[in-house]
This record gives sequence, C-alpha cells and structure tokens, in this order.
Amino acid sequence: MNVREYLLKTPPGGVKRYNHDALCDLLKVEDRSRVIFEQGVGRQAIVRIYPSNPLMGVRDMTGTDLVMDDRGRIQLGTYFDGAPLYFRLFDPRTGNAQRGAVFGTTGAGKSRLVQAILIACKNSSVVVHLADLKHGQSVPEAAGQVATRVTTQYEAILMLRGLVAEAERRMAAYAEMGRSGFVINSPDPLMYGIVDEANRLLEKGAPFREEAARLIKELGRTGRSVGVGIIIAAQAGHLDELGGSDTLRGMLKEGEVILLRWSSAMMQQLVSDGLLPRGESLQPIPKVVGQVRRIRRFNEERDDTEDDVNSQGMLYHLTGVRPTSMARTFMVGSVAPTPGFDPLILALYGDHAPPGQAIDLEEYVSAKEQEAAAEGDQEGASSAMPAPAPDASRMSTAERILAVLPADGLAEVDLMAALEADGGRRVPRGSVRTNISTLRNKGKLARPDGTGLIVPVLPD
Repeated sequence: MNVREYLLKTPPGGVKRYNHDALCDLLKVEDRSRVIFEQGVGRQAIVRIYPSNPLMGVRDMTGTDLVMDDRGRIQLGTYFDGAPLYFRLFDPRTGNAQRGAVFGTTGAGKSRLVQAILIACKNSSVVVHLADLKHGQSVPEAAGQVATRVTTQYEAILMLRGLVAEAERRMAAYAEMGRSGFVINSPDPLMYGIVDEANRLLEKGAPFREEAARLIKELGRTGRSVGVGIIIAAQAGHLDELGGSDTLRGMLKEGEVILLRWSSAMMQQLVSDGLLPRGESLQPIPKVVGQVRRIRRFNEERDDTEDDVNSQGMLYHLTGVRPTSMARTFMVGSVAPTPGFDPLILALYGDHAPPGQAIDLEEYVSAKEQEAAAEGDQEGASSAMPAPAPDASRMSTAERILAVLPADGLAEVDLMAALEADGGRRVPRGSVRTNISTLRNKGKLARPDGTGLIVPVLPD
C-alpha cells in the first residue's frame, strides 16, 4: 500500500486541537477520510495519507475472534493501522468483571457491536441476562442465546434487581469463605447484565429512571468484584440520558467505553462529562466515507452510490490504550437486512445452549407491586406498576415529538435520531420541522432562544 507518512514535532503536551479540514486542504487531499492524524508519545505526531480509507473493506467476524483469550479480551475489530481492537470482558489480574458502555447515533452499528459481545459471552461460557428495550428488535437473534431476555422496562428492572441480589449473595458467600475477590468458575460463573437501548430506561420521564440508575450504579460499584458486570448501550452520551447520575458516569470512565458515529451535541457532553479529556479532539466519523463534495458541471453524471452510508462500525475506544485512534469492528452478519433472523449471526452464536439459568423475574416483584396488581385498576396501582409503553406506530408525528423530548430539550439532529428509534414509521426532516412549527404556534414548544434546542413547554 502506498502510504505517505509525516512525522511532526509538536509543542510540549502534544496537539490537543487541530482542524482536520484545514490539514487536508494543506495536504491537497479532497477525501478527508484518507488522512489520519495521531498524537504520538512525547512531542511527536504522525500524519498518514492513505490511497483510500484503511478501515474500508474490513473482514468478516469469526468465531475465534469472539472467544476470550487468557487476558480476558475478545477482538472486536482493527485500528486503522492494522493493530487489533480488543474489548475486555474480564481482568484476570484483579478478578474483576467490567463496566461497559457503547454509544452511537442511529445506524452507526451499535446493535451489531452488541451482537458481537453477546456472541462472545455465549462462546466464552459467560452468563448473560439481556434487556433489549426496543421491543426485542435491536438484537432479535439473541432470543434463546442468553440465559434471560426481557424486552420491557419493567422486566428490565426486575432483571437488574435479580443481578444485584446475586452480587449480594456472592459477597456474603465469599466473605464467609475468606475470599477477597472473584475467581472465575470456582464455583460461580462470570456474569453480565446487558441493557440495550438503555437511554429508554434512564432518560428523563422514564417510569423507573431513578431505580434503574441506582441498580446499574450498584452493579458497577460492587458487582464487578464478585464477577457480576454491567454493560449498557445507548443512543447518546448525555448525562441526562444516563439517569442524571454523576456517580454512574464516573464509573464508566474506568470501564470499557466505545463511541461510534456521534452528533456534535454528544461530543460536547463527552468532554464536559469527562469521558474524553478536555482539549482532546477526535477526527469526525462521516456517514459516507470517501465522499468528496465538488461542483458538478452541466450534464455531468452523478455516481449513484456516492451517498450510501458506509461507516457503520467505525469507532473510538475511549478508555483503551489509543482513545483518539479510529478503529472499526469486523463485519457482523449480513450486509443487507434479512427477512428473518440473520443466518450469519446465528452461525456465530452456534447451536449449543447458552450458559446459566434464567432469572426468575417474579421473585423480584415487590410487595407493593404485588398488592397493586391484585387491586387491578384501583387507586395506587398506577404508582407501583408500570404504565404501558406508548405505541409510536399509532401516534401522530406531533405526539411522537412530544413523547421523545426530555424536559431540557434536544438538538434537531438528536430529535431525528430519537424518532428513528421510537418504533414508529420514518418521518422526513421536513415533516418534523413543520410539526415543530405547529407545536410552537400552539404553545407546546418553547420559542428558540439561541441554543438550538427544541424544548417542550411543561405544565405548571
């Protein structure tokens, strides 16, 4: 491969901010994705110019990639320079399970990455209890491949209660044995709770937000030392979408945090919340890699494929050894959607039974919830039992907009992502803007104040 490489001397402390577009203009490279900037050790940086983006055309994921090595890692993909991208499920030096988070916008490849982690757990004898909060649609092939699979917020709470109870049981048992930490498979297996679409459970207005944040926080704080880990996948890195808990975000800083394609608002939050060191910058991950914006001459033909999204799986491993180096997961499953379960994903899972036993959810229904259920629709039941999730497929666009907006608002790009993920039909941007204007005229949305946020008007 014909790669041009420039070794740069940098100021003390390295280059914290740089303009990628200006760098490409200086190098006279139209395709921004061909230029890779990486801060080196000490006072050095490297700029490489590739013939095409080096992360295009990655190979398919194999079963061997998704089996834990002796250091508790799986290989999810590769960095731009060919170095392996590892994700740690277990630290044999400390005996700790991990705390993990996967963030990314709609269509960035989050669900396929979660599939890879689930497959790795099954094929590494790790017990998984999964909440797929997009009604089971995010990772449908996981049905029958994990010990427990739930698809509603209330079931997710019961599952998390069960995981915390298991962690507490292990703590008491290990203390009696004189054991200070977790030893894998002696006798307890490594175990994970995985919550996909966790923003639905933790965002403002979610019915179980406070308890969910507390339970996840407890697993991250005490579960890891007894072999009970927690991984969440969410559509944004906003603090408000993770239970509003500084403690929760603080725990994730020391876990395995992966960022796929993001929005500008998400990047600001990652810096302000401390998941990315202040002053650091990441090279943007475009929707379309290799696209060059140019003026077209009269009658010049347009390439029909030039606007096809092709950056799914490109990411940064923010808590890895190379947090600002772009990487990509290997291909997981079929390129195009399949009419049913993806046969390539099922083949990676294998035919063997998943390890572990399902959590008995009924065991973790509280006395108050049992009483409310017995009273049916009598007063008090609504406070103990969950309200049914709204069906976006039966809602108008205006109702869906109001349903997904948190109290402090969203930027338009994040609102579009939330509407893409609520289970309803796809809404064109023009229709969303028309509905926003109508809702403002009706006094249901606040007028713009210069922040760019779309904010609901809450009742007094």
